[in-house]
Amino acid sequence: MTLMRFTVVDTSTTVSFIGPARALPALVAACAGGPQTLDALLTRAATFTADLRERVLSGLAVFDEHNGPNNYRWIHAALDYCERDDVPVFRVVDDRTRELSLSPVWAGVVVFNLQAKRIVQIQNTYAEIKRKGSLRVIEGARPTNRIQRYELPAEWSVVPEP
Repeated sequence: MTLMRFTVVDTSTTVSFIGPARALPALVAACAGGPQTLDALLTRAATFTADLRERVLSGLAVFDEHNGPNNYRWIHAALDYCERDDVPVFRVVDDRTRELSLSPVWAGVVVFNLQAKRIVQIQNTYAEIKRKGSLRVIEGARPTNRIQRYELPAEWSVVPEP
């Protein structure tokens, strides 16, 4: 499976996670609905990609359980121990996590800034981001015969433009 780092910035936090690169179009399509939060983005993307929402939110719960204000030993230990493409879901809490949140894994790194309505392709070798397209709807873990179209509103920018 080809992996990609996704970093999501919303009004309250910045979260970074590694997922299948095939989730990229689902996250772009989810932006067409104007999500304001990570949870809203993942909920909208769940229409097109199985289990990403649950995996990210579960990983975030583990992060929050083991890390607290001014106590980031757990995430720093994970960063020391894990290979770059095995790092768990994390919140950006300091310079070290910020740097990693912007570092690519296999197919690259894409930042979804929900506040600024901007998608930044720092490195993307997986697929061209399309402002308009269609994706197969998933129910459970199975694809259906239904196709859903999406189009990013004009106020969303994609950097660099495709």
